[in-house]
Amino acid sequence: MPVTLGMSGARVWRLDGTPTVYVKTTEHAHCHDDGTGLAAEAERLAWLASAGVTVPEVVEVGADDQFAWLVTTALNGRTAADPWPQTQRSAVIEVLADIVLALHAVPVGDCPFDRRLAVRVPEALKACADLDDLDEERAGWSAAQLVDALVTTMPTSEDLVVCHGDLCLPNVLLDPETLACAGLVDVGRAGAADRHSDIALMARSIGHEINDQFDPACAQRFLDRYAAGSGVLISSEKLEFYRLLDEFF
Repeated sequence: MPVTLGMSGARVWRLDGTPTVYVKTTEHAHCHDDGTGLAAEAERLAWLASAGVTVPEVVEVGADDQFAWLVTTALNGRTAADPWPQTQRSAVIEVLADIVLALHAVPVGDCPFDRRLAVRVPEALKACADLDDLDEERAGWSAAQLVDALVTTMPTSEDLVVCHGDLCLPNVLLDPETLACAGLVDVGRAGAADRHSDIALMARSIGHEINDQFDPACAQRFLDRYAAGSGVLISSEKLEFYRLLDEFF
């Protein structure tokens, strides 16, 4: 069964069986040489699992002349983007903040994957942003405007933690009964990065207009709980920058 949720550009299928697995494939012609392909995702899955983070288990990873593929086990749970009863929605927001806090508490000094700005900004400058799919506040911008804003607003310091790299509602699985974290998926961009790169994308995902079960007030509640749990003063400028940076990928 094909899986259509997500915007990574990869093709994903769910194959029910014993065990149930997911198969993700990409065509080499559509891949960027930025160290975040399927083989790199398999390495990240293995490392995150060794660090105590719940992620799918790698069954197989490989490539031929045309395709790369990654086969992983299925996790039991529902994505945070799935419909939740009204009575659970507030708790879902709190759990999401706690999940991000737990990920960011993994010792960053042990992380072998570098996703700092020195790596990501050059990748962004080589990428082609989809000008038809920009956030509302940048709708109608040209590529030159995006690049200029990226360069002129880039932070001068980074508060490094282990980041997911594409942290949004569809990439977090929750137990439907207890709301405990059932795992993180699509971790191909995980690595050491500023914590704002994760919380910016998750807050945007929570407050996005297409996700009508949550709203901007829920996004602020997520940020408030994260700030309280981390003791970190969240920078609105960094939140804006990392959302801008994400436009390039």
